[in-house]
Amino acid sequence: MKIATTIARSLLGLIFVVFGSNMFFHFIPMPPPPEGPAREFMTALFLSHYLYIVGALQVVGGLLLFTGRWAPLGLTLVGPVIVNILCFHALMAPTGLPMAIVVSVLAIFLLWNYRKNFAGILAGAPTQSDSRSKPATASSLAVPS
Repeated sequence: MKIATTIARSLLGLIFVVFGSNMFFHFIPMPPPPEGPAREFMTALFLSHYLYIVGALQVVGGLLLFTGRWAPLGLTLVGPVIVNILCFHALMAPTGLPMAIVVSVLAIFLLWNYRKNFAGILAGAPTQSDSRSKPATASSLAVPS
């Protein structure tokens, strides 16, 4: 499982570093988006320069994934980008949907393998009965010096 995690993490990181860098350096020719909402959406992202923020998140998140040093942080940065890519292709430009699904599957696989790093986010909020069950002691109220 460790080898599969390393392969998925490296592949997802490489995808985001390459395509995120393309937003700045334009080394992969991009075909024009199809007519309709997809073109209007991409035009708005381009004219507002929001595409550069998305590209920066892709590059940084991809580098964190590719290096493996802070993979959970990398997943956190590229997660919203993946959701937007999946929604864009599902709702406006279905020709890119297969690649969006592959990226989503890789991300879900990595989220599952790094689930212990996200346990605090998924834990429920403590109830009032939990906070009242522990009596306050002098040592718990003391200010460290």
